[in-house]
Amino acid sequence: MVLIFLNWLYIFITVFLCGFAFSRFAGKLFAYRMENMLEQMFFGIAVVTVYAQVFSLFGGVGAAANVLLSAACIFIAVVWRKEIRHLASEKLRNRTVLYKILTAGIAMLWCYCTSRGYMHYDSDLYHAQSIRWIEEYGIVKGLGNIHVRFAYNSSVFALSALYSMRDAAGQSLHAVNGFIALLLSMEVFALFDRRRFWRADAWGLSDFARLGAFYYLTLIYRDIVSPASDYCVMCIVFYIMIRWLSHLERGEKDAAPYSLLCVMGVYAITLKLTAGVILLLCIKPACMLLKEKRYKEIAVYLLLGVGVIVAWMIRTAVLSGYLLYPFPALDVLNVDWKINAAAAALDAAEIKTWGRGLNNAALENVPIYEWFPNWFLTMLPTLGKLLIIADIVCIIIAAVLLTGFVIKAVHGEKMRDTGGIYQADKLLVLCTAAVSYLFWQFSAPLLRYGYACVLLLITLTAGMLYQRIRGKGRIIWCAAVVLAAVKTVSLAEYIAGTFLQPYYIVQQEYGAYEVDSFTTEGVTFYYPKSGDRVGYENFPAVPRRIEPKFRGEGIENGFRDAQRSLP
Repeated sequence: MVLIFLNWLYIFITVFLCGFAFSRFAGKLFAYRMENMLEQMFFGIAVVTVYAQVFSLFGGVGAAANVLLSAACIFIAVVWRKEIRHLASEKLRNRTVLYKILTAGIAMLWCYCTSRGYMHYDSDLYHAQSIRWIEEYGIVKGLGNIHVRFAYNSSVFALSALYSMRDAAGQSLHAVNGFIALLLSMEVFALFDRRRFWRADAWGLSDFARLGAFYYLTLIYRDIVSPASDYCVMCIVFYIMIRWLSHLERGEKDAAPYSLLCVMGVYAITLKLTAGVILLLCIKPACMLLKEKRYKEIAVYLLLGVGVIVAWMIRTAVLSGYLLYPFPALDVLNVDWKINAAAAALDAAEIKTWGRGLNNAALENVPIYEWFPNWFLTMLPTLGKLLIIADIVCIIIAAVLLTGFVIKAVHGEKMRDTGGIYQADKLLVLCTAAVSYLFWQFSAPLLRYGYACVLLLITLTAGMLYQRIRGKGRIIWCAAVVLAAVKTVSLAEYIAGTFLQPYYIVQQEYGAYEVDSFTTEGVTFYYPKSGDRVGYENFPAVPRRIEPKFRGEGIENGFRDAQRSLP
C-alpha cells in the first residue's frame, strides 16, 4: 500500500498539472474555463496516455519517459504557479473537515483494494507481457505474430507502463486502474451531498448515472489490482455520461464542454473499441457549432480527436499490420509483419463467440434467437439475468419515449421540460446508452465488456421516469442507502478475509507459473508448462512453443507471419 500511495501521489501531480495545462489551452482556444479540478484530472489522464503512446513509438516507456514528463510538469507548475496555488487553496478552504476525512478514507480504501485481490486471468495471459514489451521496447513490428492478443493495443497498457515505476519500486506496479476508480468515486461522492441527498426533488439524471457508477465500483474493488482495460474504459464512459448530464442540468449553452467530452469519447475508443458508440453524443455539439457556423472550432475539435487517436492507430498498425485489429476487412497496409488474415478473422470470431458462451469460432454467424437463451441461462449470474431483463424493458421504454418525442416534434409542440433541459438532449443521452447496450448485446456480450452500458440504460431510464413522477421518488434515495449498506457489509467481509495478506508495503505481483524455454536466433523465449499463462517475470514469453519468425537481426526488428516471406 505504501508503494501504491507514493505511486498515486506522483500520478496525481503529473495528471493534475497536465490537465491544468490542457484546461488553459481550452480556455484560450474556446473561451471555456475548466475550473472543476476533477474534470482537469480526467482530461489529464487522457493527455498523459497520449504522451505515453507517442513516446512508445520511439523507445521503451520507462525512466526517460518519466524524466521528460516531470520536466514538462515542473515547467507547467512554474508558469501557472499563482493560478494553481489559488485553485488548490480554494478547494481546500471550501471543503468541510468531514469531507476531507471521507475523501482520505475513500483513497485509503481504494489503495487497499489496489494492493491485493483477484488478478484477472487475461492479465497473466497477455496484459502483463504487453506492458513489459512497452516498458522494454515501446513498440515492436508484428508483435501480434507471436501472440495475437499483443495486437489488441489498449492505450491503458501504455499508461500502465509509464507509471509502473519498475526500476524505482523494484517491481512493475499496476495501480492505474485503482487511481481512475478513485477519481470516479470522487465524482460519485457528489451523490451523497447532504444538501441534496434527502430531497426527492433534487435528483437529476446525472445523479442516476452516478448511482450506476457507484454500483459498478462496488463490483470491481476485488479485481482492481488487475491492469485489465475493461475497468478503465467503463470508468471513463461513466464519467463522460455524468459530466455530460451535469452540463445539461446546469443549462450549459456553450458547445465547448460537450465537444471536449466528445474528444474524451475518442480517448475511450483507444482504451477499448467497443466504447465507440458513445460518439453518438457528437450530434449535439455538431449541431450547435454548425448552426452558429463556427467552422474553425469544428476543425480544431476534429484535430484534437485526431491527435488523441493517431498514435494509437500507428501502434495498432505496427503491432498487427492493420489499422484496426481484429478487423481484417480493413486491410489497407502492405507490410511484411501483417498478421495472417485468417488468424485475425479467427481471433475476431473467437472474441464474439466466447462472449456469447458458444466457445466455437465456427458458430460466429449463429442468429441471436439461437444463442441468446443459452447465453442468458449459462453466462450470467442471477443478478446479471435481472439486469438484462431490465435492459430489455428499458429498450422498449426508450423506444416509446423517442416515438412520443418525434410525434410532438412533428406537430410543432415545444420540447422544453420544467427543469430547463431540452427533452431532445435527454433522449440523445438515453438513446446513446440504448444503442451502446444493443451493440454490446449483439456483438460480444461478456458482462465485463459492457457493464457501463448495461447499468446506464437502466439508471437513465429510471431517472427519466422518476422525473415524470417527481415528489414520489424518495424510494430512490432509500434504495441508494440500502445498496450502500449492503455493499459496506460485503466490503467489510472482503477486508476481513484479506487483511492478513502481506501487501501493506508492496503490491501483490502478477502470478508466477512454471515455464520451459527455448532459444531461437540467440533469443530465449519462455512458455508455460501447462495452460497458457506466464505472468510478467518470464520475458519474452509466448503462450505455447512456437518458432517466432524474425524480420531481421535482433528482437527489436520485430516478427513476421510464418507463412509470409520477406520482400
